[in-house]
Amino acid sequence: MRRVFSIGLAAVAACLSLSSAVEASGPDPADYPLRVLVFKNTFQPRDARAAKLKDGPDYVDGMGVANLFENGTPRAFEYSYSCIEGMRASSLYETFPARWKKKDKTLQILLPRPLKPWDSVTCDLRAEMRDGTAFFWKDDDLAVESAAAFKDWMVKHQYDPENDKNDPVGLPQ
Repeated sequence: MRRVFSIGLAAVAACLSLSSAVEASGPDPADYPLRVLVFKNTFQPRDARAAKLKDGPDYVDGMGVANLFENGTPRAFEYSYSCIEGMRASSLYETFPARWKKKDKTLQILLPRPLKPWDSVTCDLRAEMRDGTAFFWKDDDLAVESAAAFKDWMVKHQYDPENDKNDPVGLPQ
């Protein structure tokens, strides 16, 4: 009886260790040195009938506008994507880790899974860079300004998402 119990306990321990290893085997955030602030994002699941005709996962198609922070410089860009998980706009000054898959063309962004913040998935964004400009919110509308002006704002408010300074200081309440 003890032997059966010991074998059963060992089997359960092995399964738990394997599931923990699989769960923790997602993308490593350290491999994503850039940061993306998503201002607007729209998405639409693909037609369910079309999804039934092919084998494989359902995809979500979307597009939006964002700022990329690379080497301390903000750069505005527009993007489109087709991914298994849908994206969402950033909350306030929240940014998502990213890296170039193809410089100035395809950004791979790391997104937390809904209800599983410890787990992440990747999504490739087809980017159209807008060099010399940055997006920002002005009176609840999306506005554009020079990247230099936005950089000055970043310095003034100690906002540097690439270096874990994710909350601007000195903003009016």
